[in-house]
Amino acid sequence: MITMNRPQYRNAQNSAMTYALDAAFTRAVDDADVHVIVLRGNGEHFSAGHDIGTPDRDHHVHYDNRAVLWWDHVDRTGGDQRFAREAEVYLGMCRRWRDIPKPVIAMVQGACVAGGLMLAWVCDLIVASEDAFFSDPVLRMGIPGVEYFAHPWVLGTRFAKEILYTGDRFTAQRAYEIGMVSHVVSRERLEEETVALASRIAAMPMFGLSLTKRAVNQCEDQMGLRNGMDAAFGLHHFAHAHNAEVGKGSLGGVGLDAMRGNA
Repeated sequence: MITMNRPQYRNAQNSAMTYALDAAFTRAVDDADVHVIVLRGNGEHFSAGHDIGTPDRDHHVHYDNRAVLWWDHVDRTGGDQRFAREAEVYLGMCRRWRDIPKPVIAMVQGACVAGGLMLAWVCDLIVASEDAFFSDPVLRMGIPGVEYFAHPWVLGTRFAKEILYTGDRFTAQRAYEIGMVSHVVSRERLEEETVALASRIAAMPMFGLSLTKRAVNQCEDQMGLRNGMDAAFGLHHFAHAHNAEVGKGSLGGVGLDAMRGNA
């Protein structure tokens, strides 16, 4: 299992976490004894999304590009900085993890919000506890969804529009009904049921699993997933630029307190 370990901040994702996750995924891929990877969050919540205001927010920290061949963001300004960082740390990393050649299961409890959705959506399967909830409330910032814009493919177009337009939470049961979540179980049985599912999958031929995952992902890309994300990423950054130009900052004047009610 790979565990996100910032429980005091509801496992909000900063760059340090992103690169720690990437290193852990890389070790799991390289370890021939690992057949299935489980991603979980320590504490009461899976992930409250991107870190937009904790004391450990590190958006000006240098990183070594691994997901996108682009320049570093630290010595850049304005849209150049935002595009460089988000192309690497958010969209690029999520695409990299989606292509992990082993099955990955998200084990979700509590909040799975905005950037937390991205982390769950790159996994092949999602097992959620009954108290899990999901949302992408970033339209409150004037931004059309998180960077890894898989909403229409994962949720269907009408429900994707509803949860984006309203920013409302939806339950694990609702997520199961639309096919986003694989299984809903009690919090007490979450780890047991996730491990049991992983064990059944691990009994299958590893190379066959890798080829099957690649086949399904390729079909999803043929349905427009990758091109749709590229288009949405451009709109995402146009929204950042608009917010900055009208003097509200790139996040539209919305900070941690305004988003806290959703996680």
